[in-house]
This record gives sequence, C-alpha cells and structure tokens, in this order.
Amino acid sequence: MAWILRKRIALLIVLAMAFILPITSGKDDVRAYAANQKEYYLDASALAQFQPGLNVDIQKAEIAPDFTAKVTFRITDDGKGALDRDAITTPGIVTLNFVLSRINQGDRQYTAYTTRLQPSPATGQLYLQANRDIGGTYSSAGDGVYTYTFATRIPSGYDPKATHTVGIYATRDLAAFGLSLYVANAIFDWVPAGGPVVTVRDIVRTENCNICHDPLAHHGSNARREVRLCVLCHNPGTTDAVTGLTADFKVLIHKIHRGAELPSVQAGGTFKFSTEDFSTVEFPRDIRNCDVCHQKGTQSANNLTQPSRAACGSCHDDVDFSTGKGHGLGGVQTSDASCTLCHAPETGREFDISVKGAHTIPEKSPQLPGVNIQILSVDGTSPGSNPTVSFTLTDNQGNPLDASKMDDLTLALGGPTTDYSFSAREDATKAVPGISAYTYKFNAAIPAGGKGTFMVGAEAYRDIVLQKVDGTNVTGRDAAATKVFYFGVTDSNPVKRRVVVAIERCNVCHDKLSAHDQSRNNLEYCPICHRPNMTDEGQRPKDKMPAESLDLKNLIHKLHSGDQLAREYTLYDNGSPEGLNSIRFPGDRRNCSKCHEGNSFQLPLRNNLMATVTPRGFFSPTPPIAAACLACHDDQSAAAHAFVNIAPFGEACATCHGEDAQFAVTKVHAR
Repeated sequence: MAWILRKRIALLIVLAMAFILPITSGKDDVRAYAANQKEYYLDASALAQFQPGLNVDIQKAEIAPDFTAKVTFRITDDGKGALDRDAITTPGIVTLNFVLSRINQGDRQYTAYTTRLQPSPATGQLYLQANRDIGGTYSSAGDGVYTYTFATRIPSGYDPKATHTVGIYATRDLAAFGLSLYVANAIFDWVPAGGPVVTVRDIVRTENCNICHDPLAHHGSNARREVRLCVLCHNPGTTDAVTGLTADFKVLIHKIHRGAELPSVQAGGTFKFSTEDFSTVEFPRDIRNCDVCHQKGTQSANNLTQPSRAACGSCHDDVDFSTGKGHGLGGVQTSDASCTLCHAPETGREFDISVKGAHTIPEKSPQLPGVNIQILSVDGTSPGSNPTVSFTLTDNQGNPLDASKMDDLTLALGGPTTDYSFSAREDATKAVPGISAYTYKFNAAIPAGGKGTFMVGAEAYRDIVLQKVDGTNVTGRDAAATKVFYFGVTDSNPVKRRVVVAIERCNVCHDKLSAHDQSRNNLEYCPICHRPNMTDEGQRPKDKMPAESLDLKNLIHKLHSGDQLAREYTLYDNGSPEGLNSIRFPGDRRNCSKCHEGNSFQLPLRNNLMATVTPRGFFSPTPPIAAACLACHDDQSAAAHAFVNIAPFGEACATCHGEDAQFAVTKVHAR
C-alpha cells in the first residue's frame, strides 16, 4: 500500500508539472484530444503515466449448464492500453457494474434477471426493481481481460432461444490527479442457444438524446449513459419504491420531457419520480415534435405503429383509459389491442386521429401560406436623419401581402454594430404601398452623434385559421423569417455585428428558436434590443427595483444556467414576474463551443465593447468580459475576483485567462 501511495504522489507531481506546460504539449499524441479536454494539456510523459480514459469491450457472454451467467470483457485506456481493475499497475480503480436481462419471445421489452426488492420509505411495501448484480466474482486472464461470474442465478426454466443482453457500466476516477471521472458503457446481445440475434430494443438512440444532453447521464456517478443500457432496467417490471410509479422507460421519459406542460401539472399537480421533482422541466421545442427522439433506430417508428395506453397516457396523463375519461369516442380500453383501429400510423392528413396527424404542429402546417419580408434598401442614413426603408411583403407563392392586415409588422432601427447602444421599434402596418414595394419612414432618428454601421430589422406574422378534418379549426401563427439589413452611417462599407452565436447552434436543441410571439427568430436581430444598456426598468414595478440587465450575453448565460445560479434571477414583462431559476439546462455549461461560434468565447475580446448596465449585480456597470463571466459565475467571490482585476481604463482578465495563459478560458472549462 505504501508503494501505491508513493506512486500516486509521484503521479500527482507529474500532473501538476504537466499543467504548467504550454498548451501545445499534448497536440501530437495519437489520441488527438481536443482543447476542451483536460488530457490535451498533458505532455507525452504524463499521458504515459496516467493512461487517461476508460473503455469496456465485451468479448463474450454465456450461460453455463449449471445456470451460471458469465461475461468476458477487456478494459483499456484511450490508447487501448490494458488497465488494471484494482489500480495496482495502472492508476485509478475501475468500478464495474453488471445488468443481465432478456426479451422473452413474443415480448417487445426486457425482463431483468438481476433484480431486487426495494421497500417504500413511507409504507414499507416491497417493490420489484431491476438492478445491478451484487456479489459476483472476477477472474483475470491478463492484458486487461476479465471474466465476471454473476451472483444472480438463471432460472432452470429459462428460454435459451430468447435474446439476452448484458450491460456494463463502469467508472474510473482520476479526479484526484486533476483529470476526470471516466465512464464507459458496454452492451452485448446474444442468444444462448446459438444463432443470430433477432429481437433488440432500438427505438431511441443515445445520439438523439445527446442532441441536447451533453452527455445523457444519470444515477449517482452519472455512469449510465446509453439508452440501450437504460432499458435493461427501465422496463414495465420495475416500479419506483418512493412514488409507486412505473419506471418503464417510455413512460418515464415522456413524462419527464413534458414536465411543466403535463396536463396534471398544468392543473396544479406535480410530477415526482423517486426523490426528484420534474414538474419544472421545459422541453426546448414543441413536444409534438416526436421525430427528434424517434429517429435512426431500427424500431424508431414504434411510436407510430405501436401506440399503447402506457406510451400515450404518459404525455396525455389526463386520460383515464380504465374509465374512458378524456378519451372521447374511444371510451374504455382495457388493453392495447384496439389502439391501431382508430389511431393509424399516418393518413397524410393533418389534425386527424392518426398518430402523426394528432401530433401536427400548427406552425409547421403546409396550410400556412407563408410570410416573407425582403428589405431592399434604406435611405436617409446620415446622423440625425429619419431612415426610410423599402421592403417587400409576400407569401410563399410570391403573391403580395397587405401590410395593413398583418397581425404584426414591426421594423427596428439600431446601432452601431460595434456594440448596440441605441434602438427603436415601430409599427409598420401603415407602411406606404408602392408599385413593387412598401416604404416606411421611421419616426425615430439616427442619433446626431451616430457613427459606424447601423441595422434595420423586420419581423412579421399573421394568425391563420387552419382546417381540421373533423370540421373544427385551429390557429397557426404564420411568422416570417426575421430579416436584418446593415447600412453605413459613417462607414463607407457596412460592417456587420460580430458573430458570437449562430442561430443554427440554437436550433440544434430549440428546432426553431423564436421569442416574443414567435416573430423574432434570427439571432442577428436579438442584440438590437438586448443591448448592454438595456434593463427591464420600464417593465418592473417600482417596489421590485432595482432593474435586471437584459443584455444578451447576460440574459442567455443566465437562462442556460437557471437552477445552477447562486442568486435569484427574475425578469419582469409588463409588470408580471418570470422566475427563471427553475430552468434546467440539459447540457454541460463548460462546453462553450456547443453554442459559441469559433473562438468567440476566448480572450481577449475585441476592443471598444460596451460595459453592461447591471443594477442588480454586485457592481454596475460591469465591463464586457466580467459581464459575460459573472452571468454564469454569479456568486460574490467571483464578482470580487473580477472587480479587483478591473481598472478605470480596462480589464486585466486576459492576462490570466487569455488563450495563451495558464488559466485560459478553454483550459479552465476543459472536462
């Protein structure tokens, strides 16, 4: 043990030295770590010492004649070097857990062999739950290869022709050495009697979850990260002992993702599972967009072809199939046998009772004729002038639309694009029609001291009544793509605002990011109002002052930090509060590149950026770098650290946090 302790102290010293080395030290390693990974900053000798990473490869699984189950696997580092499970010859104990389940012939879901009886903390009632195997034994074949023999015995009457699946979830903790908790999941299918695997559970794939989750991870050390591993336990045979609710994956995931929008929650109830309350979860896109999860798998169309009371009732939890309440003409249903008689997969029609038709999103309906704005020119662009905008307004067929009949048609003026300090928004429904275009002259003027490049933006929508097959109607908002047009005030050639985040990155999770009546859907347009000197002062009651900053970098960072913020965060709109501390970001906030374009989050920032007015901050105004950082790191100690590194003439942040510095932004956010 003393030898192991001395070795670990030596390793810690190596790591400490490695993190002082230049950023380029790990770039030539064959493992090709990225700059947002801690391993990137290790030199070759440190990489050899630590052997970072964890991989588990299952080689075979079997059920012996005595009904003992075994699985043989190899554990390796990122360079495919063998790891010692007990950390005697390689650093970091590897903790392994094993689950064994099967899909009985004729079934579509797993039944677990590895189970436990869990008592309810309230009543003591025992609930059956799938679980990891406990008490099994290991044997080693060397070179990182082990065989695990399950303590759980297979029943003598088991079906050897059924698909069997063993799942492994493993961790290797090198956090004590400044690295990470490494996680690996492995899944292996086989038929004990021999022959090909025919039946698997492949409806939702992990890669679909990780569109938003970064990565999908849950339970304790967050070691369970593959959907195919999740469903080995989360099947109809597992019940939550705290709430008595089923842990069936399709039910649980549907309810979690609808969260705050569940009919039961909207009616004043809650959705709690185990000890966690999911009643505040907001899905970042329309919940009817089933395809975002149901894609790429060999069974991803099951949501269309195999509707069930459990799956449908998980989102529509105000329907009681046993009494028929909320089920309309469908009435009482005691089994799933009749579901497809009414609910066909799809008919090609919108808003009918087919599965696809019932999930039609009105804003995506082809019945919408479309709204398109094109800004042609801006005249009167000198300082102090009232600009005149020329624009067209058409539907998707190119037919002109009547501006006066739009539910909303707004033009915005703002600048300069170096950092917006001025903006005005005006109703343009009274724009003057011309032969081929409308013209609108702003009441607002470009400031007399205006310089550089300014921007005009246009947003519009109209509400369209859409026809349903049953003769009733539904309203769809037909919103135009928000447009922007740059023009020089003193610049001979217009200079666009810097690109920090592109809308395409937002739409990875949000599908079609839109705010304020769905009419603002272009990220270039947002900073014209959400500028550094904007607050909610005009919307906030006097007794709730001081105001809150609405600067875009402050707003977006805080929105995506939500329940991780140290301080209360509430915005006001027309006197009504909106508390935002309940927002749950499904990703990892350290992954700046998930949202940011290129190196836009790195220091130093460009010169001449405005300070942000932060009346509710620890100090105001807050210079631009500190404003961005303190939006996430919002506690007092972080604010004090920033404050003491700010001079009247600038911030010193880049000295330590510049990309070539020891505590570069990329480096301190590495994971």
